Formats: sequence, structure tokens, C-alpha cells
Amino acid sequence: MKILIIEDEDNLRKTLATSLEKERFIVEHASDFQTALSKLNDYDYDCVLLDIMLPDGNGLTLLQELKKMHKKESVIIISAKDSLEDKVYGLDVGADDYLAKPFHLAELHARVKSVIRRKQNEGELKIEVENLKVYPDRHSAFVGEQELTLNRKEFDLLYYFVTNPGRLIHKGTLAEAVWGDCIDQADSYDFIYSQVKNLRKKMKLAGALPEIRAVYGFGYKMCYGNSSTENEK
Repeated sequence: MKILIIEDEDNLRKTLATSLEKERFIVEHASDFQTALSKLNDYDYDCVLLDIMLPDGNGLTLLQELKKMHKKESVIIISAKDSLEDKVYGLDVGADDYLAKPFHLAELHARVKSVIRRKQNEGELKIEVENLKVYPDRHSAFVGEQELTLNRKEFDLLYYFVTNPGRLIHKGTLAEAVWGDCIDQADSYDFIYSQVKNLRKKMKLAGALPEIRAVYGFGYKMCYGNSSTENEK
């Protein structure tokens, strides 16, 4: 799961990034309006932590721009402005949650996981695709009753696939979601092939019914039931 922190205070931004990385999130950040707008235009995120007061603009304007893009990021406003009117206005213009500064990191983590779960998993603590069960909060996955032994990137890949079942996913999109925005500068995506190959092998050995198929020249797709594509293998 990938988070964008939009916060101009350096120490707070670094503290938030460190704490969220310990929770196994991929974390990107922006310290001003224009950088944030560029990232929101170019990349997708699971959740955006948005400060209202930025040196070159207003965070609420960013929120309005995000909605115009018709993107699906969950947005949590983090602001020193904690009046009821501020909170109501922030939620009215499209935020999913509002957290007043100062706040405990544990509460932030819980709220981030909650808004992502509401958006992606329909509020459920687990995601099921046929006989495959994934528990994002626990970073674990099972085929039937057998737990899959996955490294961090294998789990992150699996989570992305199960939240996009049946969707044809380009290698670049997959790389950005699991390795972060800077990966778009990579010379090749060979590292994805290796990780996906290992994940597919572990799923097959465990008897998983969903199957991750390679689509020649493009990327991958998690197939289940009778779904198929001519160039899949």
C-alpha cells in the first residue's frame, strides 16, 4: 500500500514517513503545493495525508483538484486547525477523515488502515479470491488453511493483485505500486519478473485457484474462475 505525505514541516514529514515505513507502507512525500500536484497527476496512491497550510498554496485546493481527476485515493487531512467548522468543511469538500495536530502515530496508523480498508476491501479485514485469503493488516496470506511464506515484496505484489482481480496490469504500474514512484526511472523491469515468478510458484505449490498470468509485452493479470486472455501464459 502506497502513501503520499503532503506536509511542509520537515521534521513532522520525516517522522510520519519513518513510522509508516515501519508499518510496511511504501511512502512518498511532497513539501509544497506544486510538487504534490505533480505527483497526484503522475502517480496513484492508496492514501494521501494532506496538510492544509502549504507554502505555495492551500491543501483544500489540492483536494479539489484530486477530485477533478476522478482518482480514488483516500484522503486524510492532518491540520493544526481543529475547530468543528474546519473539520466539517474538510469532510464536505471530499476528505475521508480529519486528524488534528498534534496526534499519536498509533492513531494515524489506525486511521490510514481504516480508510484504505473502507475503499479497497469494503470494510473487511480480509480479502478472499476463491480459495486464497489475504489479511492486509497482518501481512499474511493463506491458501485454504495453509499459510504462504512470502517475503515483503511478494506479499505486496499479491495484495495488489487481489485488490485488482481480473485487471490487466502494466509492469510499470505494478512497479510503482510496490517499489515507489522513483522506479519509473529504472532501465528495465526484470526485477519484477523474478519476484512474480517466485510468487506464482508458491501459489501453485499451495494449490491456489487464482492464477497470476503473464501477458506478453504488457504485464500481468490475476485470473480466477473462467477468465482468460489470448496472450496469457
